[in-house]
Parts: sequence; structure tokens; C-alpha cells
Amino acid sequence: MRIAALLVFLSIACSSIPARADDVATAQGVIRAQEQAFGHDDATAAYSYAAPTIKQLFPAADIFMSMVQNGYAPVYRHRSFEFGESKIEGSSVAQRVHIIDANGEAWEALYTLEQQADGSYKITGCSLLRAGQAV
Repeated sequence: MRIAALLVFLSIACSSIPARADDVATAQGVIRAQEQAFGHDDATAAYSYAAPTIKQLFPAADIFMSMVQNGYAPVYRHRSFEFGESKIEGSSVAQRVHIIDANGEAWEALYTLEQQADGSYKITGCSLLRAGQAV
């Protein structure tokens, strides 16, 4: 009986691993899609990946795009944009991104995403620091 219970527990635990990896891949896909929209100056597409709380702060795509251009220049224009560590907690994903900006400076971005009622992930925030800078 104990062996059967252990096998059931292990099968459930192991079957959840790919779903969690899928959550990270999905979240990274959202970040990458927004990054590409910024690269094409497509404010509407970039805005579509923002969570409702972000849309409350920036109620139109052009306002959102202006904020990114002025406050998040390394996210808006860069030489490289590579995913680092990720962490899942409940329905949230935190994803680090290593960025080299247009001037060659290194940055660390921490994106947070939240799973929505429809199952999609939306970006709830992005913290940006020069690489090596203390938090």
C-alpha cells in the first residue's frame, strides 16, 4: 500500500514539472513578443502584453510606449536581450533578463508576470538596474 501511494505521489509530482517549465517558456514568450514589438515601434502590440494593473497606470498604448522609451531605454533599444534565472510562485513568474543597451552598458531587468483568468500571462512589472548595481 505504501509503495502504491509513493508511486502515485511521484507520478503527480513528476507530471507537474513539465507544466511548470511550460509556464516559464510561456512567460518568456510574452516578454520576447513585447521586446520585439518595442523593436518595431508597435505600441499596440507591446501594450497588449501589459497586465490590467499596468493598463490602469498607463491608459493608452501611446502613453505606455512613451513611458518605456523614456524610463526603460535599455528595454526599448538594446544590442542583446538574454533570459537568465526564473522563479515561479503560485500563478506568478519572475524572470531575469540580461541586457546590453545600445551604448554597450550591461543591465539586469526583473520582469514579473501574472497568470490571468484566461490562462495567459501578462507583464505586471519590470525593474531595471545597471549590472552590478546594488538593489
